[in-house]
Amino acid sequence: MNSPTATHEQRRWPRWLRRGPMEITACIVITAGLVMMLQPLAMVLYTWSFVTTLFGTLLFMVVSKFPE
Repeated sequence: MNSPTATHEQRRWPRWLRRGPMEITACIVITAGLVMMLQPLAMVLYTWSFVTTLFGTLLFMVVSKFPE
């Protein structure tokens, strides 16, 4: 049986801000950073690849604490 606190907590978080969709977003950002790092065409993409990968990793660490 669900406790009133758990039900209330789930209602406070919007659906797009829950763990599942945000973890997928973080994984996409990490993948984009890796693709930017490995592509041979544009130096600007390579320059920003580390920052993008780092941001995705930090986002994943924060989002993993969100409720389901």
